[in-house]
This record gives sequence, C-alpha cells and structure tokens, in this order.
Amino acid sequence: MTSREISAFAAEEEKRVLSLRPVLAPVHGRYGDHPHQVYDAWPAEDPAAPLVILLHGGYWRYDRMHLTPFAAHLAQQGFSVLLPGFRRSGGAGGYPETFDDIARIVDTLPQGRPYVLAGHCSGGHLALWCAARSLLPPESPWHTAKLPPAVLALAPLTDLDATRRDRLSGDAALQLLGGPAEFDERLPFVDPLTLLKEAGTTGVRTVLLHGEADEEVPLTQFADYAAVHRDLETVVLPGTGHYTLIEPGAPAARAVADTLRRLSVPRAGDGGPAPEESPRP
Repeated sequence: MTSREISAFAAEEEKRVLSLRPVLAPVHGRYGDHPHQVYDAWPAEDPAAPLVILLHGGYWRYDRMHLTPFAAHLAQQGFSVLLPGFRRSGGAGGYPETFDDIARIVDTLPQGRPYVLAGHCSGGHLALWCAARSLLPPESPWHTAKLPPAVLALAPLTDLDATRRDRLSGDAALQLLGGPAEFDERLPFVDPLTLLKEAGTTGVRTVLLHGEADEEVPLTQFADYAAVHRDLETVVLPGTGHYTLIEPGAPAARAVADTLRRLSVPRAGDGGPAPEESPRP
C-alpha cells in the first residue's frame, strides 16, 4: 500500500470533522431484512420540505455515523433527511451487494416524493452511479429508467480505475470490486466515468461540488469527470478541503445547503428557473 502525504491543514480538518460526536436520529427504519439495510431519518414538520437522501462516504467500508452530525445540520436548515446504511466492503457488501442496496434505497425510500440524492466521497460515487443506471445494459438487474430527479456529488470518487491506480485508501476500489481478477470485468457496470463516456450525459440534473484544497480525492477525478459529462454543473470552493463540506456550520456546509435548496426547485422546462453554470475545474 502506498503512503499518502497530507498537509497539516488537511490532517487537522480530517481530525476535526471525523471526531464530531454522532447525533442520534429521531426516527429509524428498515428497507430490507439484512441488519445493514436500515436508515436514520430527520423528518421536517413541513410536509412540503425538500427531501434529501444522503449517502455516506468512507471508501465503501465505514458506517454512516460520521455523517449524522451533518444530516442533523441539514434538518435544522429545513430539509427532511434520510441517511441510509448499506452493506459495505470488507464485510457483508462490496460487489454486488453494495450496489443492490443502493438501488433498493433510491427505488423505494422516496415513496414517490421528489428528492435530491446527495453523497460525499464514495457516497458521491454511488450517487453518480444511480444517475447513470439508465446507461447500464437492459439485462442488468440495476438498469432502470426511473432516475433521481437531481444529484449533488460532494467531493466524489468518479473514476474507479484511477482510484485503483492511485491506491486510494489502501486499494479500496479493488476491495469494492472483489480483487484484481474481477476488477476489469465488473468496472463497466459500476464506474460513473466509464458509463458516461459514450452517452456524455445521464440526463439527470447533476452538480459536482468540491473544495479546491481537497487532498483526499485527487482533483483530476473531478476534472476528468467534468470533461466527459457535457451538462454537468460544477461548484468549486476556494480554500476548502475534503471534509469541511460535511462540517456543520462551516461556510462550505452552507454552500452545500444552498445548492440542495436550488436543486430541490424544478428548473426551466420542469417548472422552475435554470441554475447558472459555475466554472469547471
């Protein structure tokens, strides 16, 4: 495994955000029989409040508890928030179980309500994958034409081949797909960049938001994905790292909430104003 040198700024940010005390959700539920097929919910009092389904990061290995403070923060900003668990690499998940669970989450938990699908880091990868499911072969069990209305990918992993090449988080991409022997065969079915290369768009309104000072996910992942996704909107936050995006009260978290509000309003052609394009990285 290769070592990763990070700055004192990035190390302090990571420690500060990941050491926040978990927040207990007021509501819990299940979407399947497996112990990991559960979710936490922060329902808004207003039934018309925007719904956000939030997919946690952790390189497909770690649980959702580190994202509970941010989920609770979004609820305080007027959103209804669902934070699901799912089967993860290194345990009950990986390929195909992780993707089975994510597909079930977006296919069942919104219950017909409009929503924004958001995800951070590897959760951003899973959100972008959900947006691309109509590009899968029709015989794939994950293929569907019923896609999320909008996706917000926060500092996402967009390219599993590059994630493998750079050996991010101790070969997390290899672990997700079951090892070297299976990687190349499985990659086309679960990699957002690969799925996009021919189509050029998912057809889903998608914003990729990341910090200019992100040292966790190489900035080339964002740039390479933006170069392929022809109608992607990108938002780049100067002086911002990887974890501040999910730090309650931070300026970056306010930018995330503002973007979620904008995405929850239909754009032109869907009954609402179109967003302004931000510069691509």
